[in-house]
Amino acid sequence: MISDTTASVATFGTLLGMAPGGVPVYSSDYDSVDETEFPNRHAYRSYVDGVYMGHKWQCVEFARRWLYLNKGYVFDDVAMAYDIFQLNSVRVIADERRLPLKSFLNGSLRHPEVGALLIWSEGGEFEITGHVAVVSEVYPDRLRIVEQNVGHKVWPEGQNYSRELHARISEDGGYWLECSFGDASILGWVIQTDDDQYSEVIEPEDPQLFELALRHVSDKGQSLRASWLNVANPEEEAYVAMMGGHKLATLPEDEHKYMVMSQAAERVLKRATNELHALFMHATNYVLQNEALLTHFNIPPSIWPKIHQSWDNRRNQMITGRFDFSMSSRGIKVYEYNCDSASCYMEAGLVQEKWAKHHGCHDGKSSATKLVRNLIDAWKNSKVDGVLHIMQDTDLEENYHALFMKRAIEKAGIHCKIIKGVKGLAWDKDGDVVDPEGEKIRWVWKTWAWETALDQIRAECDDDEQRLRDYQTDVPRDHAPRLVDVLLRQGVMVYEPLWTLIPSNKAILPVLWQLFPNHPYLLNASFDLTETLQKNGYVSKPIAGRCGFNISLFDGSQALVEETEGRFAHQDQIYQELWKLPNVEGYNAQVCTFSVAGHFAGSCVRVDPTLVITKDSDLMALRVADRI
Repeated sequence: MISDTTASVATFGTLLGMAPGGVPVYSSDYDSVDETEFPNRHAYRSYVDGVYMGHKWQCVEFARRWLYLNKGYVFDDVAMAYDIFQLNSVRVIADERRLPLKSFLNGSLRHPEVGALLIWSEGGEFEITGHVAVVSEVYPDRLRIVEQNVGHKVWPEGQNYSRELHARISEDGGYWLECSFGDASILGWVIQTDDDQYSEVIEPEDPQLFELALRHVSDKGQSLRASWLNVANPEEEAYVAMMGGHKLATLPEDEHKYMVMSQAAERVLKRATNELHALFMHATNYVLQNEALLTHFNIPPSIWPKIHQSWDNRRNQMITGRFDFSMSSRGIKVYEYNCDSASCYMEAGLVQEKWAKHHGCHDGKSSATKLVRNLIDAWKNSKVDGVLHIMQDTDLEENYHALFMKRAIEKAGIHCKIIKGVKGLAWDKDGDVVDPEGEKIRWVWKTWAWETALDQIRAECDDDEQRLRDYQTDVPRDHAPRLVDVLLRQGVMVYEPLWTLIPSNKAILPVLWQLFPNHPYLLNASFDLTETLQKNGYVSKPIAGRCGFNISLFDGSQALVEETEGRFAHQDQIYQELWKLPNVEGYNAQVCTFSVAGHFAGSCVRVDPTLVITKDSDLMALRVADRI
C-alpha cells in the first residue's frame, strides 16, 4: 500500500483524494470542524441532485454517493454501516426500480469485484457502527478500497485509493481478506447482482420468535430474606423507600414472575431502535425546516428560536431516550419516542438483575446488561467541563431516577450535585442563576419534562400570544429563579436538550408517516381522523401528553375500547393506527428499549391489565434467552 505515515490529519471537509469514477473523498475529522462553515446540523446533511446521501462525511455517505454517481442507484437508509449486509436491493433513482443485492461472507467462493461494498462488523476500531468501503481494485494477494471516516489524511500524489488490504485465496478458491486493524473484523462484501450462488441467505426473522413468554421462579426460601437491594447505596435506598420494600413488582403475586424474549427478538429490537432513532432525527430536522409543521406542536412561538438554537448546536446531543414498542408475531411497531423521560432506567439497568440474583433466575441474561456502561460512556463523551446539576422534583420516584443517573455521571468523572425543586436558587451579581451554595448553574440534567417549563411560561403570560412572543427567558427577575429561568437560560446546557421537545411530541408521528409511509416499524398516524384510521381502528393521543394520560382507543366500528383520564384533555390530538399490545397470559406487555447516544443500550418490559401503559404500570424482569 502506498501511504504517507508522516502526513497530518486534514481538517474536516478537506479533499483527501479522488476515487475512481471521479468521486471526491473528504476528511471527517469532526474535532476540526469550522463552525462558520457548518453552523448547524442541517449543514451536515449531504445531498446530490436533491437525493439524500447521508451525514457528512461518514463512510455510509461516501458509499451511497459513489454508487449514485457511478451506478445511478442508492441503498436504503441504514442506522449502522453493518446493516448494509442485510439489505436485499438498491433503488434506481431515475425510475424507482429495485435491483437485487447479494451478500457474500469473507472467504466466499465469489470474489469481491470493483464497485462492491466491503462491510465490517461492529466492534474494535468500528465499535457500534461497523464500516463500509467501496472496492476499487481486486488482485489475488491484495484489494484496494476507497472510503471515508478512516485516517483523515490526504492521499499521496498519484494514489487513487484509501487503503490496501492483504488478501489470500484458499485452496478451495475462497477469497479471504485481512483487516488492517487487529481488533476489527471484515464481515464480507455486497454486490449488485441477481446471481445468488455462494451468497448468504438473508431472510427475515421468524415472527414467532417475537412472542414474549411468561415464566416463574420457584420459591426456594428466598422470600424469607426480605432484603436484597443494598440500601447503603443512595439510589437503592431511595428505590426501596418509593416501592415500600425490596421488590420489583407492586403486586405480591407478580414478584416471582418474569418475561423472556428470544435473542432473535433482541437483534430486531436493536436494529429497530437504531433505525428509528435516525428516522426521528430526520423528522426533527424536517419539522425545524418547515415552520408550518411546527405550529402543530403547540409550542409557544417565543421558544422556537431557542429550539432552533438548541438543534443547531452540534454539541447539544441527547444522552438517552426510550422507545415504546408492541412486539409479537404480528410484528414490531413503535408507539412513540420518549426523548425527555427519566423513567425505567434504574429498574432495567440495576434492579431487575439484582432481582434475578436474589430469586435464582438463571434463565438467559438480563435485557439491559450494558445500559449503565453505555450511560457512563455517553457522559464521558458529553464534554461537560464543570459541575453538572441534576434538577428534580420532590417526587419519590424522581429521587431514585436522579441518584441512579448521578452514579453514572460521577463514574464518568463529572462532579455532580442534586437540586430538589427550585427552593434556594438565586441570582448572582452577574445575573446568572446559582445553587444554594452559590455555584453557577451551567450544565443540567433534569427529571422534569420540558412541557413543565413551557407550562410555566404559558401560565405567566396567560396564554396571550403577544406576551408569549415578547417573553424574555434570559432576564433576571425580581422574584427568585424558577425552573424556566434555569432551563431556558442562555449559557446553560441542558440534557436532554430543548430540541427533544420535537421528537417527544406526538405530533412527530404523522410527520414520520408522511416521510416514511408504510415503514415496517411505524404505525399510520395523522393530524386528522382519516377514513382509513376509522375503518381499521385508531388511538387518539394528546400531542404533549405523558404517562399514558388522556388516551382513547377505538375499534374499526368506532366503539370505544378503552380510555384513560388525566390532565392533557385540553391538548390537540393526533390519531394513530390501533395496534393492541400483546396479551401474555393476562398481562398486556409493552417492550421498551433504551437509546444511549443514539444507539440501542438495552430493553425492559412493562405490564398492565389494561391496554394502556401508564406511570403506575409495573415493570417485570425481562430476560433474553436462546429460545423461548
